[in-house]
Amino acid sequence: MQIDRLRLRKAVSAALHRSRGVVLVGPRQVGKTTLARSFVPADSPNYFDLEDPRVEAQFEAPLTLLEGLRGLVVIDEVQRAPELFKVLRVLMDRDAAPARFLLLGSASPALLRQSSESLAGRVEVLEIGGFTLDEIGTKAERTLWSRGGFPRSYLAASEAESRRWRESFIRLFLERDLPQLGIAAAAAAMRRFWTMLAHYHGQVWNAAEPARSLGVNESTVRRYLDWLTQTFMVRQLLPWHENLGKRQVKAPKIYFRDTGLLHELLGVPDADGLLTHPKSGASWEGFALEQMLRIAAPDEAYFWATHAGAELDLLMLKDGRRVGVEFKRMDAPRLVPSMRTAMKDLRLEILYVVYPGPRRYSLADRIEAVPLSALVAQ
Repeated sequence: MQIDRLRLRKAVSAALHRSRGVVLVGPRQVGKTTLARSFVPADSPNYFDLEDPRVEAQFEAPLTLLEGLRGLVVIDEVQRAPELFKVLRVLMDRDAAPARFLLLGSASPALLRQSSESLAGRVEVLEIGGFTLDEIGTKAERTLWSRGGFPRSYLAASEAESRRWRESFIRLFLERDLPQLGIAAAAAAMRRFWTMLAHYHGQVWNAAEPARSLGVNESTVRRYLDWLTQTFMVRQLLPWHENLGKRQVKAPKIYFRDTGLLHELLGVPDADGLLTHPKSGASWEGFALEQMLRIAAPDEAYFWATHAGAELDLLMLKDGRRVGVEFKRMDAPRLVPSMRTAMKDLRLEILYVVYPGPRRYSLADRIEAVPLSALVAQ
């Protein structure tokens, strides 16, 4: 089964028209290569996969190899050749600009650092994640929530096959991918931390408790968290601050970017078991938040909370607008005082209360209860 990722293809096409290079980053197995091959076939002389030892050997003289190429050039797993960025800068600065470059990389802090240092002003960086609701259709929402958006997990023939793939992905990510990305951490320790982090999904981060549980200092667990963030496994949603005369929460909230991996680390057996799991509500809210961010693509995104109890799950800033979103896994959300407080203190244009039901209705002036499927369709 092939799923057309039209929004992503349009985003890459637009970026390639604006810039001489595009860096497409995301976890392994998320579909970067498939997307790139919709632009340049794998058997094209303009397609290079640096995981192939034969191709990697060709890059001993990269300038000689690349300077004669025309059109779009794809280089897959580009983080395996960090010295290549200096060469690409020379090629992109040519007056005639006969070639444009689409660079693919498994989520790598080194890749982003190299691109920002050597190719600043020349490339755009785009993130790619798993499937989203606008790609697979809202009728498949429950399956996407349960299995996550990694193509081989979502498209697996059975729940058992999906779980086997996710378990294999987690093991290989810890044992192979992190070391290849230059991240030095014992796989067993990272597995324990990642599993512990699953229980923090949707909560404000506090390094003290996981540090005590793992028997390490707080700086170590912060480093572990940053690694999982930089590899797009985890999202740290930052808090919004304004001078409101109120004490506001200043630590980030933690969300798994893929709920399939979250459920595997929580030991959720299948979609039916998910509905009765203690983390079911937090899981759905994180799933809905990720869908909103991936599809709406705001300029900035935050959460907001005060020590007095007022809070907002998501504040999106886009084109000068302030849009608030609350996520509620319930049959019929109701207006609560915290929503009015957020509307006033954050000067929101509108506040959506997103829930899994079928009906859209007003809760108050500029506060609406909206099915997730309806927002995806907008």
